[in-house]
Amino acid sequence: MPSFLFHNGRFLDPHSDELLEGMEVLVEGNRVKDVSDRPIQSSSAVRIDIGDRTLMPGLIDAHVHIFLSEVNLTALEDVPLTLLAARGIAALRDMLMRGFTTVRDVGGADHGIKTATETGIVDSPRLFIAGKAISQTGGHADFRHKTQGAFESPCSSAVSYTARLADGVPDVIRAVRDELRKGADHVKIMVSGGVASQSDPLESVQYRADEIEAACEEATRWGTYTAAHAYTAAAIMHAVGAGVRTVEHGNLIDVEAAALMADRGAFLVPTLVAYDSLRRRGRDYGLTDYSLAKNETVLDAGLRSLELARAAGVPIGFGSDLLGQLQNDQCREFLIRREAMSPQEIIRSATLVNARILRREGQLGELVPGAFADLLVVDGNPYEDVGLFADLGPCLSIIMKDGCFHRNSLSS
Repeated sequence: MPSFLFHNGRFLDPHSDELLEGMEVLVEGNRVKDVSDRPIQSSSAVRIDIGDRTLMPGLIDAHVHIFLSEVNLTALEDVPLTLLAARGIAALRDMLMRGFTTVRDVGGADHGIKTATETGIVDSPRLFIAGKAISQTGGHADFRHKTQGAFESPCSSAVSYTARLADGVPDVIRAVRDELRKGADHVKIMVSGGVASQSDPLESVQYRADEIEAACEEATRWGTYTAAHAYTAAAIMHAVGAGVRTVEHGNLIDVEAAALMADRGAFLVPTLVAYDSLRRRGRDYGLTDYSLAKNETVLDAGLRSLELARAAGVPIGFGSDLLGQLQNDQCREFLIRREAMSPQEIIRSATLVNARILRREGQLGELVPGAFADLLVVDGNPYEDVGLFADLGPCLSIIMKDGCFHRNSLSS
């Protein structure tokens, strides 16, 4: 069982607002064995001198779609599943090389790709999946053209692989149970209109309360939770009031909705970089005028949503939600949030808060004894410059996930 002892340099504990000096971290196998401000004795560990760098936990992105490989989602009709998988593998590898050692897919990824990541077939972050996102007819994940009838596309097409329709309590229960049967770690439902969808108004409130309650009850009975795509305050209150645990996006939240989230212990997972990227690059990849217009509405409200959630005491996670060709903008989320949050708060969102969302406190998002050995060595001080997390990690000297090096430019 290989072991490594990291010493010298600085230590980023996301619980603290200051970097710590003189800390040593011992990794044995795929776990953190010891963390101490005194020298750790180990006769077998390979010693790694961090030097003038920062040791910190690996990052977590709580909102990705590794199989949504086109900005214009209707283009997935022409993508075979083999190409979809190949694109997903490439996307996962790139996320890992940006320092994201864990990601939560909230619609599309299945147990097959998760098994590939867990067995080492592909280089990938640790992956949590929702299976297919669940939408009402005409909802945010109903990708059909207005002239289409049945939702199902040919079995070799990706468009029907990432989402499913369910209407009425029995059908919603069946869909949730089926996704959990197929290995979903959590459930994803759509409760408002969205930017990329072509047939639903942004302000629409989707699913009845009894349908949402049914989804949440089934998830809870399975020992997991429900995440909901929601933009408007009305949709957020509708979802959280019915038992939803994480609100994805939430750009149009208001004071009342934020207060309800805080009262119910719900999490907000903003994805501000998605709208910035769609404004700058969406048209280049086929985003329609209808979607671009909706994008402007949520983009303008994004930073305000962070301020309202913070003021109410809502825990704020970190997500990106980038589609297809835009996924290389993932780390711009750090830069955008600087206008409303401190670097410490942003990093805490991408570590401790997201670990709570995943229900993996003490295992992910921090380097403590017993945690998974998911860590980064950063050239510089992330508390002074979150821009150090740039695309494909040029400032990352070490990327370790599950005790294995995926990058190591430091001599031992």
